[in-house]
Amino acid sequence: MSSSELQTKKKPSWLKVKFPSHQNFFQVSNLLKEHNIHTICQSAKCPNIAECWTHRTATFLILGDTCTRNCSFCAVKKGTPLPPNKEEASRVAEAASSMDLQYVVITSVTRDDLSDGGAFLFVETIEAIRQKIPAAKIEVLTPDFNGNDEALMTVVAAQPDIFNHNVEVPESLYPAINRPNDNYRGSLRVLEQAKEFGAITKSGMMIGLGESTEDILHAFSDLRRIGCNLLTIGQYLQSSRDNSPVIKYYSPLEFEQLKKIALDFGFEEVEAGPLVRSSYRAHRMYTSFLETRTH
Repeated sequence: MSSSELQTKKKPSWLKVKFPSHQNFFQVSNLLKEHNIHTICQSAKCPNIAECWTHRTATFLILGDTCTRNCSFCAVKKGTPLPPNKEEASRVAEAASSMDLQYVVITSVTRDDLSDGGAFLFVETIEAIRQKIPAAKIEVLTPDFNGNDEALMTVVAAQPDIFNHNVEVPESLYPAINRPNDNYRGSLRVLEQAKEFGAITKSGMMIGLGESTEDILHAFSDLRRIGCNLLTIGQYLQSSRDNSPVIKYYSPLEFEQLKKIALDFGFEEVEAGPLVRSSYRAHRMYTSFLETRTH
């Protein structure tokens, strides 16, 4: 199948989402504009934006909206970013408070131009949210901080309730997404180090880029070997013609089967489905995780 044929491959019916119409969606949109805040919902063209904003939740994107890397699967803007905004942490905390969030997810672009990869702003944002909403639980979805263990440790030391870092795809697919193979092992190291520092760890994978079942199982095995607690598995979707094409659309049944396999590997909670993303229904996963641990 040619590249052009793959790019025009029709999406199956289970990937169709409703157009936003609820007033909550527009209230959240206006609030984010008012506070001048970026979200991964918008930057990554997440298919769940209507559902999440309608339920008055969003995943905040810090360190600007421009990534220093050029991964071919990602819709986030790439290039030379502006210096970090000193008010970003307080703005995110204010927005989270205005949305009455009790579970806040913070992620960022990758900032290889910063000596600590932007770890300082994760810490500042965690602290700002705790000051504004003391009872809120916080999940961070971090980049790899370019292998800087000290930077990683400062984020874990701020004690987010969940530490999330995505391996994104199985190791064999890294060349297909314009990432060096070493980055896969680097991501495993981030999760392993976070676990050693005491964090509850979570990771996420996209499938549909040409991986085999064996590739997926290999990734499951790698993540469980380093003690990863939680896992999300979702369908890769091509957001523009410049991104990698979809090779396969997995059915809901296939996702259910992968979820069962992942649980058999020992993950404590797994979200798997065509529209699942790293922070999709993150609060529900966290609550279920706590309930499982107490029984």
